[in-house]
Amino acid sequence: MSITGLSGTAQAADVNVVKNAGFESGLSGWNCSAGSGSAVTSPAHGGGAALKATPAGQDNAKCVQTVAVRPNSAYALSAWVQGGYAYLGAEGTGTTDVSTWTPDSSGWKQLTTSFRTGPATRSVTVYTHGWYGQSPYYVDDVSVLGPDGGGGGDPDPQPPATPTGVTVASVTSSSATLNWGAATGATGYSVYRGGTKVQSVTGTSATVTGLAANTSYQFQVSATNAAGESAKSATVTARTAPGTGPGDPEPNGPSVPKHAVTGYWQNFDNGAAVQKLRDVPSQYDIIAVSFAEATSTPGGLGFTLDPAVGYASVADFKADIAAKKNAGVSVILSVGGERGTVSVNSDASATAFADSAYALMREYGFNGVDIDLENGLNSTYMTKALRQLSAKAGSGMVLTMAPQTIDMQSTAGEYFKTALNVKDILTVVNMQYYNSGSMLGCDGKVYSQGSVDFLTALACIQLEGGLAPSQVGIGVPASTRGAGSGYVAPSVVRDALDCLARGTNCGSFKPSRTYPGIRGAMTWSTNWDATAGNAWSNAVGPHVHGLP
Repeated sequence: MSITGLSGTAQAADVNVVKNAGFESGLSGWNCSAGSGSAVTSPAHGGGAALKATPAGQDNAKCVQTVAVRPNSAYALSAWVQGGYAYLGAEGTGTTDVSTWTPDSSGWKQLTTSFRTGPATRSVTVYTHGWYGQSPYYVDDVSVLGPDGGGGGDPDPQPPATPTGVTVASVTSSSATLNWGAATGATGYSVYRGGTKVQSVTGTSATVTGLAANTSYQFQVSATNAAGESAKSATVTARTAPGTGPGDPEPNGPSVPKHAVTGYWQNFDNGAAVQKLRDVPSQYDIIAVSFAEATSTPGGLGFTLDPAVGYASVADFKADIAAKKNAGVSVILSVGGERGTVSVNSDASATAFADSAYALMREYGFNGVDIDLENGLNSTYMTKALRQLSAKAGSGMVLTMAPQTIDMQSTAGEYFKTALNVKDILTVVNMQYYNSGSMLGCDGKVYSQGSVDFLTALACIQLEGGLAPSQVGIGVPASTRGAGSGYVAPSVVRDALDCLARGTNCGSFKPSRTYPGIRGAMTWSTNWDATAGNAWSNAVGPHVHGLP
C-alpha cells in the first residue's frame, strides 16, 4: 500500500541511494583525493571488500560520492569504520551540512548522523576522510537511507545467518562459557538465557556470570548486523559446577576500601629509593609488585625477587606480603611495564597465563594481578585468561589495570574492551595520565597533560563509557623523576578528585554529573614517593580516604 502526502503524490520508499556502498566493485562510484584510496579484501565489515584510505602530507585521504536525493527529504547517513581517525559527512544538502568522527579504533565501529535536503536539492556529496599524519582508515557499508532521488541504490542489507555450533566450553559454580561458529554477515551476537537477552558480544565466545551453583540453564545465540537480528540458534543446556559451600573459593586477602590509593613497588633499583614492602606507607591500600616476567611458555608468567631490593631471603619477602595483608592492604603482582613482553593471543597462552598467575598467587600470597601491558593486548584472549584466573582464585581476587591514555580514548580499543568484558570482576582501572602528550576529553576537545582538565576530561571517557565510578582511578607520577612528562602537584590530583566526586575545584571542563564513588588515585611509584619524602602519599592519601 502506498502512502500519499498532502500534495496527492506518492512518497518514494526509503532506499540506500549510495552506489557500491560496500566497495565490492572496487572504487566504482567513488573518488579519493591524490590516489589515497583503494579497495581491500581485509578487513571487511560485510561482504568481501572495504575502502582503505591513507592520509599523507597535507592530504587527509578524502573519498567522495555524489548521490541523487529528493528535495525536502530526510536521510540517515551511516558507515562502518576502523583504523585511524575517520570522519563521515554530507555536503551540499541545501540546509545544514553534517559530519561525525571517531578516533582510531581497532575494531569496526558505526558512525551515524542525519540531514534534510533543501527545497531545490537534487544531489548531495557524501564523504569520508582521515586526519593529517594519522594511520590509514577503513570504511565499509556506507548508507544514505531515504527517498530514492531517481538514481536507485544498492539492495537493502540483509540480516545475518543464524549461528550454528553453539557449545558449552566450560562452567564454574557461577558462570558458563559458550562458543559458536561465525555467522555469515554478522557484526555482533546476542546471548539469551531462558529466552531473555543477557549479553551482547562481537566475537564468537561469551561468558555468562552471576549464575547459581549446581543449576541447569538454557542458552541460545543470535547474530546481528545493521539490518537486524537472525533467528536464535538451537538451545544448549549448561549445568554449573557445585558450590564450595559457604564462602566460595577462599578469599585472597582483605577487601579493597571504597576509596583506595594504589602504588607500584619496584622490584629493581633504578635510582629511586630502594625499599622493602614493610617500608611502604600505610596510606597505600593496594601495592602492585612490579613486575612479573615472561617465561618461555607463551602467556606464562614468572617472578624473581631482585637481590637489589635488599631482602635476605624470599621467605622474608613473603612474610612482608602476609604482614601487609594482615594490616588490610592488598598486595598484587603487576604484569607488563614499559619493557614487559607477556603476550596472550591464543587459547593456549590464555590458559598458561591463568595457570601461572594463580601459581604465583599461591606461592607468594598475592591477592591478584595488575595488567600493565604497554605493548598492546588482545581483548578476546586476555578476557579468557582473566576469567580463567578469576574462576581459580575466587571472588576475593583483586584485578587492576594501568592502560596508557591512548588505550582508553575509545571503547573500541583493546584495553577498553577488555576492561568492559571483565567489568564484573574488575577492581579498578588506574590509567596513566603521564608520558602522554595531548589527548581528547569526553567533550571532544583536546587537553594537554599536566592539568586538572586533562585528568577530569579523560576520566570522563571511562566513566561515561561503561565503567563504574568505583572502577576508575587517576594514575600520576609521584615526583618529577617518576616519569618523562605529566607530573602534577598533589594539589592538582586533589582538585581533580573533588571535581569528579563533588563537582568542585574543576578547571574549564566540568562533568555534566558527579561521581562520588570514584575509586581514588594511583602513583608510580612508592619508591619515587619515598625518594621525595613520601610527599605524594602524605598529601593525596588522606584526601582519597576522605572522599564521600
